[in-house]
Amino acid sequence: MRIATIVVVAGVVLGTIITFLVRPDRTPNALDFVLPLIACTAMFFQKRYPVAVLIVVTLCTLAYYPYARMDGPMMALPVMALYSAAAQGYLLAAITTGATALLLMGLGELGGTRHVSNTGFIMIAEGMVATIAAGGVTRSWRAYRQEVDRRIAQEAQRGEAEERLRIARELHDVIGHNISMINVQAGSALHGFKKRPEEAEEALRTIKDTSKETLRQLRSTLGMLRQVDEDAPIAPAASLARLDELTRASGLRVVTRVTGSLHDLPAEVDLAAARIVKEALTNVVRHSGGDSATMTVTRDPDLLTVRVEDDGPGASFTDGTGFGLQGMRERAAALGGSLVAGPRTPSGFHVIAELPLKGTA
Repeated sequence: MRIATIVVVAGVVLGTIITFLVRPDRTPNALDFVLPLIACTAMFFQKRYPVAVLIVVTLCTLAYYPYARMDGPMMALPVMALYSAAAQGYLLAAITTGATALLLMGLGELGGTRHVSNTGFIMIAEGMVATIAAGGVTRSWRAYRQEVDRRIAQEAQRGEAEERLRIARELHDVIGHNISMINVQAGSALHGFKKRPEEAEEALRTIKDTSKETLRQLRSTLGMLRQVDEDAPIAPAASLARLDELTRASGLRVVTRVTGSLHDLPAEVDLAAARIVKEALTNVVRHSGGDSATMTVTRDPDLLTVRVEDDGPGASFTDGTGFGLQGMRERAAALGGSLVAGPRTPSGFHVIAELPLKGTA
């Protein structure tokens, strides 16, 4: 708009000078220079004061043609001002000013010397209407583009938030579960180091294996985030196909019942189910007070059901509002499934996740 204003103003100034040079038969008066100067100067303020500039430029133009003597190209200025006002959203002001200008022109032509023919008057009116319409269309297009950009920005922010949440869940699953397991096993090793050294040795072996797995998964997760070394091996994602590894890493005695094949599950369902199993077993170790659990995995044509139950007292784990349960629920909900967790009767705790298989790939 700034460049267009400069071009129009330069055209008016140059046209006024050329008109003065090519029409030596006419003697200019002060209005031939004062009115274009005022109107051209006002045009540079149209972005800040579009309505005021439109009125000033229109009044200067209405006074220029009847009373100035050179008849320069002043008409380009109100056209530009009309378009600018309409494009900035002042459509009513543009219509009102244009209609008033046409009315004053018509009254002036009827009351004295004719300066514009009927055809010329109609063409001026049509030009004003087209200019205002073009400004309105420009305004609508800008508003549309702003709305599109705003929605794109919102989608980008939503995607970033979802990605941050996904990364937080992954880090919680990779670090939180295994560190909790290491803590529990370290406590067992210290407690039985002198009285039951064979149990302490088994606990230390579990700590070694769990810490190694933690480092491997953490390195894999960070490698996917950084993507620095494309040739670096990426650790396999958690999977129900390696259910024995998940249960063995928990340090619990887990009775597992599996119905259906777990080797060709959709990737996101497989990962979510494995993370839920790991979190549920970790909660048993941390909160239930028991040393065993029962896990049932059932695959139907449309649904994968994972059930983890224990019979520990679970005195410190009754509200079901921790970050672990929240993460499990979010994983299930992200796939259109559900997760229920709560105390059992007479004791213990259960986690039941239902993950749909249709609509996932």
